[in-house]
Amino acid sequence: MKRIKVILIALVSSLLFSFIKAQDVNSSKIGRFDSDKDLLLANYDCKTDVDDLQSVAALITLLSDSKFSKINYHAVAGAYGIQDGLYVPPNELFKLAFKDNWSDAHENKSKAIGQVKTLAISTLENQGDIWIAEAGQSDFSAKLIKTIKADLPHMNISERIHIVQHSDWNEEVTSSECLDFVKTNTDYQKIPDGNAVGNGTPGFRSSENYDLKSMIRNPKVIEVWQLAIELSIKYNGKEGRYLNEAISAGGLDFSDTSEVCWIFGLQDVKDSKHFFSLFSD
Repeated sequence: MKRIKVILIALVSSLLFSFIKAQDVNSSKIGRFDSDKDLLLANYDCKTDVDDLQSVAALITLLSDSKFSKINYHAVAGAYGIQDGLYVPPNELFKLAFKDNWSDAHENKSKAIGQVKTLAISTLENQGDIWIAEAGQSDFSAKLIKTIKADLPHMNISERIHIVQHSDWNEEVTSSECLDFVKTNTDYQKIPDGNAVGNGTPGFRSSENYDLKSMIRNPKVIEVWQLAIELSIKYNGKEGRYLNEAISAGGLDFSDTSEVCWIFGLQDVKDSKHFFSLFSD
């Protein structure tokens, strides 16, 4: 009897170990995101705050980490709403950071919607979800989703397209029609503001000066950050654009990245310093 118990215990332990090991090997979930099937869509308004530029650099910092190397993503520049003010030209930075993996909605919104729609429909038809990190307003997303619904009339996409928004102001300068549409037709998630620390999401806005060369070891990522900071200084508060006081003080603001962190299950990241300590390679 004792020998049978030992054999049973050994068998159960072996099966449990095999199950755990299989889960570790086969798991494609990164927080809420399935890296085997899902698409991350990073929409940046670039109007008129320069924080989007630094949020682009922070996104590339994340995506350059080995844990996120399989993320399928696409970025959009010029996904703005009804706010006044001048655009912050980001094309040089987007080309450096994303290569060809981005669309220019400022230059040609219809073309950008067509490009992103193709990616989105392919993802949805292959059982993946769309995760939109809304680093701006939802006007572009509303128009995109309307075209997707027109092409996929029989698919219930309200649970397959997720929009994550952290900013009250971004909602205020989204047209009311578009905001109502995305809240009704998507899984719309309003999360705590990424400008503040200690509210349930990371706080990535600080006047503190960071020596990024000593904190980041990846030369490509350093190059992206250097250009993002250079352009931020060039356009911050210029010609009536929003004056980002954290950046003018020599600090950083990549607060929009709190949305991507929420999608990837990184809500426990506290602030900018913590971020760079985790993702420095």
